[in-house]
Amino acid sequence: MNLRIYKLLWNIIWAILARPIPNRMGSRWKASLLRVFGAHVGNGCDIYSSAKIIIPKNLFVGDNVCIGPHTTLHNTAKITLNSHSIISQGSYLCTGTHDITDRSFANIRKPIVVGHQVWVAAQCFIGPGVNVGDGAVCGARAVVFKDVEPWTVVGGNPAKFIKKREFKD
Repeated sequence: MNLRIYKLLWNIIWAILARPIPNRMGSRWKASLLRVFGAHVGNGCDIYSSAKIIIPKNLFVGDNVCIGPHTTLHNTAKITLNSHSIISQGSYLCTGTHDITDRSFANIRKPIVVGHQVWVAAQCFIGPGVNVGDGAVCGARAVVFKDVEPWTVVGGNPAKFIKKREFKD
């Protein structure tokens, strides 16, 4: 199927069959819609109705993942959200950019991988090709263009290391 037709059909279906459903209700239904359009969605996921997913077939979601309200997964390349991770409200994960050294401004697409037990806090931007390691936290409004090491906390613009993530006992 032509990509433009696929995206148009997806947007219509999501708008009619998912957006009207209250945020925390119907997550299994929304996961089923995503699966019909080629996404892999694990069990126990919480997908908010206001989330915007550009190309479902480029989405892999593990078990018990939350895709929060008003998030955008601009997945012209694959986005992987591993199990027990949270993408908080207003965050934007973008796999596409342009080659600014090319006169034709060619598209560049690079996948994003979010590890297990990651928290991408409110209004974060995760750029093309970024790998966020297991257990990492990207602080609110962080702008992440480089890989994030496992079990670390990053924040700021551009995102920088803040500290190791350690649990209280």
